[in-house]
Amino acid sequence: MLSDSVWIEGSSRSGKSARLIAQFCTWIDKTNGQSYPRRQRNTVNSQEHLSKYQTAPAILCLAANDENRRELVERIVSATAGKYPVRAKTPLGFFQDEVMLFWPLLIQILNLRAQFPVRLRPETEQELATRLWRSHFDSELRHTGVNEYRLIRRILDILQLAAYSGTPITEIAPLLERSFGAAEVTTTGIVETPLLESMLLQWRNWCLERGLLTYGIITELYDQYLLPDSNYQQHLLRRYQAVLADDVDDYPGIMRDFFDFLLDREVVGAFTYNPDGRVRLGLGADPDYLAGLRDRCRVELLPQPLLNCLANTLSLPVAELLDNTAGVLSLPSCQSIQTTSRRDLLQQTAEVIAQAVRSHQIQPQEIAIIAPGLDAIARYTLVELLSKQGIPVAPLNDQRPLVSYPIIRALLTLLSFVYPGLGRLVDRNAVAEMLVVLSRNRHESSLIPNIDLVRAGLIADHCYAPHPEQPNLLPVTAYDRWDRLGYAATTAYGEIIQWIELQRSQQQQRLIPSPISLLDRAIQRFLWNGSNLPYEQLAALRELLETAQHYWEVDTRFRQTEAMETPPHAATQFVQLLQSGTITANPYPVRPIGPMSRAITLATIFQYRSSRKCHRWQFWLDAGSPLWLSGGAATLFGAPLFLHDRYARGWTAEDTINADWQRLQRILQDLLSRVEQRVYLCHSDLAVNGQEQDGPLLALVNAAAPINFKDYTLI
Repeated sequence: MLSDSVWIEGSSRSGKSARLIAQFCTWIDKTNGQSYPRRQRNTVNSQEHLSKYQTAPAILCLAANDENRRELVERIVSATAGKYPVRAKTPLGFFQDEVMLFWPLLIQILNLRAQFPVRLRPETEQELATRLWRSHFDSELRHTGVNEYRLIRRILDILQLAAYSGTPITEIAPLLERSFGAAEVTTTGIVETPLLESMLLQWRNWCLERGLLTYGIITELYDQYLLPDSNYQQHLLRRYQAVLADDVDDYPGIMRDFFDFLLDREVVGAFTYNPDGRVRLGLGADPDYLAGLRDRCRVELLPQPLLNCLANTLSLPVAELLDNTAGVLSLPSCQSIQTTSRRDLLQQTAEVIAQAVRSHQIQPQEIAIIAPGLDAIARYTLVELLSKQGIPVAPLNDQRPLVSYPIIRALLTLLSFVYPGLGRLVDRNAVAEMLVVLSRNRHESSLIPNIDLVRAGLIADHCYAPHPEQPNLLPVTAYDRWDRLGYAATTAYGEIIQWIELQRSQQQQRLIPSPISLLDRAIQRFLWNGSNLPYEQLAALRELLETAQHYWEVDTRFRQTEAMETPPHAATQFVQLLQSGTITANPYPVRPIGPMSRAITLATIFQYRSSRKCHRWQFWLDAGSPLWLSGGAATLFGAPLFLHDRYARGWTAEDTINADWQRLQRILQDLLSRVEQRVYLCHSDLAVNGQEQDGPLLALVNAAAPINFKDYTLI
């Protein structure tokens, strides 16, 4: 009998999500909201599947990432007037919520200690794994040729990839041996397989004993223990009668098992699939395995993009240029910006944008600058050049290290004057910066500091007393020419000293629960300024407090299970973790308001494709870069080995070349589907490191019409 489930397949911007929502509305209309359709024999008794706590059938809505999830649920609520309960999650978010909700059941299944679980962030996971495996690095792991940080990250990534594919830990080592060969495992930068299995089991068991959960462990617990449990299955089927899944080409392989379970038990489903998507292929997604759901559904194939886009006219000539199969001499709707140096390229790109905005050809929010990799120089230069022209630029999902913000560095320096043992982590320059940041006018809208850089440098030179355990700030009179500092700077410095002395006294009396409280006090006293801080600084401060709270929560759990007191060097480890740059400012995203809602989008290829955005104009920065052909950070080590269609098969150099070219073709098709009017190919002969650029898109650059800069006044 034909299933009521629907498989909606189409390219980017072909209307898949809209069709998904329309299908849900159709189900509601057919049933008057009483129950979602199941196979015919269960239609009459469908109400029996509702829990006694449900007033209406609930629906599980899944999206590939958090940004897409929020947008999708808003569209569903708008289309249904919010009358029907919808629970929207990403796959990993769903696993996490289920593991947390049914943790008592997992305690019984695994015979764990009864304690509430604590989820580890990736940076905390890295630090704790380093501590646990320290003895191995001092002996067996020296010969791998990979630095400690990278090797630990690689091992933890393998654990997560295995969990995404449904591979038990005990099968990881044999899989690697079959894929690489026992003699070649160490040459690939991984440890011997018996040791690898021992390390992974040690890590997993160590975390579970302490109630610590990583993304990989959460995924494994759900797939290997929770989903097969009959008690959990009953709860799951009572809670949901339908599932909507958007962009399943970006879902991990175990989601296929989850969907099969629901479809086998007559839960109706609607799925969208983009064969040219696969953004997260290489990061745990298994699109070909998910595509097997197609055979269990009624298939709807959507035509080419419904909206105007350049994919309709450029896909074929671009493919021919890449394959060198036709003598294409020009690319319609494409122009090139070509320079010798990258500095000139950034300047000319900014001028083309500025002049187009000034002449009202286009609005800033209709422009996207996309690059295979955005280094700090390019990001800063473009933002600076365009901001001077009054054109806002919004880097998409810009994950800057927290320590790159002066206010964060100032707060970390402040900790060293209150908590002992931090003196080696600061210097005179850091102290001077702290004085500037903490001396801003508190009751005025102006952010001009009372202690400028020159005066801060003088104070740091003459009043800062370094010490490895307890550095100190001396009274201003320690500087024999303190009268040169002026009243405002002297007063502000005196207030900082008094505040530090008070906090130090309270810390010695144990009146400050943790550094989190001290950071909060410092923010309220010196930085809040009546909430006049810019949004990015507020976001960084929020992330700092969340990070500190998470760190001490994990540290407290660790000390409790080990029956140890919190050591005095815990604050030192926290500061070092932040100073290493591994923690980024990535707060809960919100839609920009004010000028930033009309900003140019600046993003890497991966970020742009993940966001599913579209623009009238696109600027492809570094179009001649070879990075267009490489997966880079969007591909984890060993990811192809865990794909179901080539499970445990070796990965050769030829496979890498083929995969790179297939990914490039998907990228170009996807980007062209997300631009409506014009593409600018921005190319410099020399890269930022001075090397000549001859990437795969150079043929496109040469075929595009070059811009004549005689009509431009360069910025």
